[in-house]
Amino acid sequence: MSRTKAILPALDQLVTVLAMFLHNLKQLAIAVDQFFNVALCFFLRERAWADETLSSHCWRWEKDGVRAWPRKLVDRLALLFGDTDHCYESYESERLGKQLPPVFRP
Repeated sequence: MSRTKAILPALDQLVTVLAMFLHNLKQLAIAVDQFFNVALCFFLRERAWADETLSSHCWRWEKDGVRAWPRKLVDRLALLFGDTDHCYESYESERLGKQLPPVFRP
């Protein structure tokens, strides 16, 4: 019985550490995505925003009539991972501030 009591807190701590690792890994992936958005816009000589993901920008390009093929390409790639309407969802996430820390969300 006491052995179980000793194992449970260790498992709880492991779950907490794993959750933090996965959270930070996702944040790193988003940061890389945002970097590629700005870098691509730099070479296209278009205005970019440092906090916007490439997926969100692809949605805006199509919505604004600039170009549709990037949104179609990104959405098809995301569909391979079971993610439908990826670019639109990314756009909405940006628009609603869901990527911000909870204290900064509207």
